[in-house]
Amino acid sequence: MENNILIKYTGVDICHDEQIILKGVNLEIGKGEFIYLVGKVGSGKSTLLKSFYVEVPVKTGEAKIFDHNLLKIKRKEIPPLRRKLGIVFQDFQLLIDRSVIANLEFVLRATGWSDKLQIKTRIEEVLQHVGMNNKGYKMPHELSGGEQQRIVIARALLNSPEIILADEPTGNLDPHTGDQIMQLLYSIRENGTTIIMATHNMNFVHKYAGRVFECADEKLISRLM
Repeated sequence: MENNILIKYTGVDICHDEQIILKGVNLEIGKGEFIYLVGKVGSGKSTLLKSFYVEVPVKTGEAKIFDHNLLKIKRKEIPPLRRKLGIVFQDFQLLIDRSVIANLEFVLRATGWSDKLQIKTRIEEVLQHVGMNNKGYKMPHELSGGEQQRIVIARALLNSPEIILADEPTGNLDPHTGDQIMQLLYSIRENGTTIIMATHNMNFVHKYAGRVFECADEKLISRLM
Protein backbone atom coordinates (compact mmCIF):
# COMPACT_ATOMS: atom_id res chain seq x y z
CA MET A 1 0.00 0.00 0.00
CA GLU A 2 1.02 3.63 -0.41
CA ASN A 3 3.27 5.15 2.22
CA ASN A 4 1.40 5.91 5.43
CA ILE A 5 -1.98 4.65 4.10
CA LEU A 6 -3.05 1.89 6.49
CA ILE A 7 -6.63 1.28 5.32
CA LYS A 8 -8.02 1.74 1.81
CA TYR A 9 -11.59 0.84 0.81
CA THR A 10 -12.84 1.47 -2.73
CA GLY A 11 -16.45 0.73 -3.67
CA VAL A 12 -16.92 -1.64 -0.74
CA ASP A 13 -20.33 -3.01 0.24
CA ILE A 14 -20.49 -4.16 3.87
CA CYS A 15 -23.10 -6.73 4.80
CA HIS A 16 -24.24 -8.31 8.04
CA ASP A 17 -26.38 -11.46 7.98
CA GLU A 18 -26.80 -11.02 4.21
CA GLN A 19 -28.22 -7.51 4.69
CA ILE A 20 -26.34 -4.57 3.15
CA ILE A 21 -25.41 -2.12 5.93
CA LEU A 22 -23.16 0.25 3.96
CA LYS A 23 -22.92 0.59 0.16
CA GLY A 24 -20.02 1.82 -1.95
CA VAL A 25 -17.68 2.74 0.90
CA ASN A 26 -14.65 4.78 -0.19
CA LEU A 27 -12.16 5.40 2.58
CA GLU A 28 -8.45 6.07 3.07
CA ILE A 29 -6.96 6.24 6.56
CA GLY A 30 -3.33 7.13 7.19
CA LYS A 31 -0.82 6.70 9.97
CA GLY A 32 -1.36 8.84 13.07
CA GLU A 33 -4.86 10.03 12.15
CA PHE A 34 -7.77 10.46 14.55
CA ILE A 35 -10.94 9.32 12.79
CA TYR A 36 -14.49 9.71 14.12
CA LEU A 37 -17.36 7.52 12.96
CA VAL A 38 -20.67 9.14 13.84
CA GLY A 39 -24.29 8.26 13.08
CA LYS A 40 -27.43 6.83 14.61
CA VAL A 41 -27.61 3.47 16.37
CA GLY A 42 -27.74 0.76 13.71
CA SER A 43 -26.29 2.98 10.99
CA GLY A 44 -23.23 0.78 10.47
CA LYS A 45 -20.47 2.24 12.67
CA SER A 46 -19.75 -0.96 14.57
CA THR A 47 -20.16 -3.10 11.45
CA LEU A 48 -17.55 -1.00 9.64
CA LEU A 49 -15.14 -1.39 12.56
CA LYS A 50 -15.75 -5.16 12.57
CA SER A 51 -14.92 -5.33 8.87
CA PHE A 52 -11.42 -4.03 9.65
CA TYR A 53 -10.67 -7.05 11.85
CA VAL A 54 -12.59 -9.52 9.64
CA GLU A 55 -15.40 -10.13 12.12
CA VAL A 56 -17.68 -9.04 9.26
CA PRO A 57 -16.50 -10.18 5.81
CA VAL A 58 -15.99 -7.84 2.84
CA LYS A 59 -17.19 -9.37 -0.43
CA THR A 60 -17.24 -6.55 -3.01
CA GLY A 61 -15.00 -3.70 -4.11
CA GLU A 62 -11.37 -3.33 -3.03
CA ALA A 63 -10.44 -3.47 0.64
CA LYS A 64 -6.93 -3.42 2.05
CA ILE A 65 -5.66 -2.99 5.58
CA PHE A 66 -1.89 -2.91 5.97
CA ASP A 67 -0.85 -5.38 3.23
CA HIS A 68 -3.86 -7.64 3.62
CA ASN A 69 -6.47 -7.91 0.86
CA LEU A 70 -9.68 -8.42 2.85
CA LEU A 71 -11.50 -9.99 -0.11
CA LYS A 72 -8.88 -12.73 -0.39
CA ILE A 73 -7.65 -13.03 3.19
CA LYS A 74 -7.01 -16.58 4.39
CA ARG A 75 -8.03 -17.80 7.83
CA LYS A 76 -4.39 -18.20 8.91
CA GLU A 77 -3.71 -14.54 8.05
CA ILE A 78 -6.40 -13.19 10.38
CA PRO A 79 -4.54 -13.59 13.74
CA PRO A 80 -1.43 -11.71 12.48
CA LEU A 81 -3.70 -8.95 11.16
CA ARG A 82 -5.55 -8.67 14.47
CA ARG A 83 -2.26 -8.40 16.37
CA LYS A 84 -1.65 -5.10 14.55
CA LEU A 85 -5.00 -3.80 15.85
CA GLY A 86 -6.01 -2.80 19.36
CA ILE A 87 -9.72 -3.03 20.11
CA VAL A 88 -11.49 -0.99 22.80
CA PHE A 89 -15.05 -2.06 23.60
CA GLN A 90 -17.78 0.00 25.26
CA ASP A 91 -18.59 -2.80 27.71
CA PHE A 92 -14.94 -3.50 28.65
CA GLN A 93 -15.04 -7.32 28.18
CA LEU A 94 -12.51 -7.92 30.94
CA LEU A 95 -12.26 -11.42 32.45
CA ILE A 96 -14.00 -10.89 35.79
CA ASP A 97 -12.45 -13.90 37.55
CA ARG A 98 -8.87 -12.64 37.46
CA SER A 99 -6.83 -9.56 38.31
CA VAL A 100 -5.84 -6.76 35.96
CA ILE A 101 -2.34 -8.20 35.56
CA ALA A 102 -3.77 -11.67 34.87
CA ASN A 103 -6.11 -10.20 32.25
CA LEU A 104 -3.19 -8.60 30.44
CA GLU A 105 -0.97 -11.66 30.81
CA PHE A 106 -3.73 -13.81 29.28
CA VAL A 107 -3.75 -11.63 26.14
CA LEU A 108 0.04 -11.64 25.78
CA ARG A 109 0.28 -15.42 26.14
CA ALA A 110 -2.60 -15.86 23.68
CA THR A 111 -0.70 -13.77 21.13
CA GLY A 112 2.57 -15.67 21.40
CA TRP A 113 4.49 -14.13 24.30
CA SER A 114 6.23 -16.68 26.55
CA ASP A 115 9.15 -15.00 28.35
CA LYS A 116 8.00 -14.19 31.90
CA LEU A 117 10.26 -11.15 32.31
CA GLN A 118 9.21 -9.68 28.96
CA ILE A 119 5.55 -10.22 29.86
CA LYS A 120 6.00 -8.56 33.26
CA THR A 121 7.88 -5.62 31.73
CA ARG A 122 5.32 -5.06 28.96
CA ILE A 123 2.41 -5.13 31.42
CA GLU A 124 4.17 -2.57 33.63
CA GLU A 125 4.75 -0.35 30.56
CA VAL A 126 1.14 -0.29 29.39
CA LEU A 127 -0.25 0.21 32.90
CA GLN A 128 2.13 3.14 33.37
CA HIS A 129 1.02 4.55 30.01
CA VAL A 130 -2.66 4.64 31.05
CA GLY A 131 -1.98 5.83 34.61
CA MET A 132 -2.96 2.53 36.26
CA ASN A 133 0.42 1.23 37.43
CA ASN A 134 -0.80 0.87 41.03
CA LYS A 135 -3.98 -1.06 40.13
CA GLY A 136 -2.52 -4.22 38.62
CA TYR A 137 -3.55 -6.50 41.48
CA LYS A 138 -7.16 -5.28 41.59
CA MET A 139 -10.05 -7.35 40.31
CA PRO A 140 -12.24 -5.71 37.62
CA HIS A 141 -15.19 -5.31 40.02
CA GLU A 142 -12.96 -3.28 42.35
CA LEU A 143 -12.40 -0.64 39.66
CA SER A 144 -14.61 2.26 38.55
CA GLY A 145 -15.91 2.37 34.99
CA GLY A 146 -13.25 4.85 33.98
CA GLU A 147 -10.51 2.70 35.53
CA GLN A 148 -11.82 -0.38 33.74
CA GLN A 149 -11.76 1.47 30.43
CA ARG A 150 -8.15 2.52 31.08
CA ILE A 151 -7.31 -1.16 31.57
CA VAL A 152 -9.09 -1.98 28.31
CA ILE A 153 -6.95 0.64 26.55
CA ALA A 154 -3.84 -0.82 28.20
CA ARG A 155 -4.92 -4.24 26.88
CA ALA A 156 -5.32 -2.74 23.39
CA LEU A 157 -1.76 -1.34 23.56
CA LEU A 158 -0.05 -4.60 24.59
CA ASN A 159 1.16 -5.60 21.12
CA SER A 160 2.04 -2.01 20.06
CA PRO A 161 -0.75 -1.83 17.45
CA GLU A 162 -0.61 0.51 14.49
CA ILE A 163 -4.37 1.13 14.75
CA ILE A 164 -6.74 1.26 17.72
CA LEU A 165 -10.43 0.67 17.01
CA ALA A 166 -12.60 2.17 19.74
CA ASP A 167 -16.34 1.37 19.66
CA GLU A 168 -18.20 3.92 21.83
CA PRO A 169 -15.37 3.85 24.42
CA THR A 170 -17.01 6.55 26.56
CA GLY A 171 -20.59 5.35 26.16
CA ASN A 172 -20.91 3.96 29.69
CA LEU A 173 -18.97 6.74 31.42
CA ASP A 174 -19.95 10.07 32.98
CA PRO A 175 -18.91 13.20 31.02
CA HIS A 176 -15.84 14.00 33.14
CA THR A 177 -14.50 10.44 33.01
CA GLY A 178 -15.31 10.23 29.30
CA ASP A 179 -13.25 13.34 28.68
CA GLN A 180 -10.30 11.81 30.54
CA ILE A 181 -10.51 8.73 28.31
CA MET A 182 -10.59 10.98 25.24
CA GLN A 183 -7.46 12.78 26.45
CA LEU A 184 -5.75 9.42 26.85
CA LEU A 185 -6.74 8.24 23.35
CA TYR A 186 -5.62 11.55 21.89
CA SER A 187 -2.23 11.27 23.58
CA ILE A 188 -1.82 7.78 22.08
CA ARG A 189 -2.58 9.23 18.64
CA GLU A 190 0.10 11.86 19.16
CA ASN A 191 2.61 9.01 19.50
CA GLY A 192 1.78 7.90 15.93
CA THR A 193 -0.98 5.34 16.48
CA THR A 194 -4.07 5.73 14.32
CA ILE A 195 -7.32 5.93 16.31
CA ILE A 196 -10.68 5.08 14.70
CA MET A 197 -13.49 5.83 17.13
CA ALA A 198 -17.23 5.33 16.84
CA THR A 199 -19.10 7.82 19.03
CA HIS A 200 -22.41 9.56 19.62
CA ASN A 201 -20.74 12.39 21.51
CA MET A 202 -20.42 15.36 19.17
CA ASN A 203 -18.82 17.41 21.96
CA PHE A 204 -15.67 15.31 21.51
CA VAL A 205 -15.73 15.90 17.75
CA HIS A 206 -15.64 19.65 18.32
CA LYS A 207 -13.11 19.54 21.16
CA TYR A 208 -10.56 17.06 19.76
CA ALA A 209 -9.69 17.59 16.11
CA GLY A 210 -10.01 14.70 13.69
CA ARG A 211 -11.59 13.62 10.42
CA VAL A 212 -15.30 12.84 10.66
CA PHE A 213 -17.29 10.25 8.72
CA GLU A 214 -21.02 9.81 9.15
CA CYS A 215 -22.86 6.54 8.59
CA ALA A 216 -26.32 7.42 7.22
CA ASP A 217 -28.75 5.95 4.68
CA GLU A 218 -26.43 3.01 3.95
CA LYS A 219 -23.57 5.36 3.03
CA LEU A 220 -20.32 6.55 4.60
CA ILE A 221 -20.12 10.31 4.14
CA SER A 222 -17.12 12.54 4.88
CA ARG A 223 -18.14 15.52 7.03
CA LEU A 224 -16.41 18.84 7.65
CA MET A 225 -16.84 19.92 11.27
